[in-house]
Amino acid sequence: MPRTAEQIQQEIEQARVSLATTVDELAERANPKHIADDAKNALLARAQSPQGKAVIGGVSVLIVVYFARNLRKAKRNRNR
Repeated sequence: MPRTAEQIQQEIEQARVSLATTVDELAERANPKHIADDAKNALLARAQSPQGKAVIGGVSVLIVVYFARNLRKAKRNRNR
């Protein structure tokens, strides 16, 4: 049975609504603020994990050692 003009028009309208929804979803996903918020949340979750805390602790120790060595070198060079 062939489709009527009204059925075709209704299908076209449904397709438009579906496409509009898809475009809105894509626009939301591509929103830079939304992307930044997602990245921030992922980073915070990773940093709060046991492995993340270990990495942060290790990096902190390395930074302290680096600055302590540089201060010692600066004092030695000043005393010469």
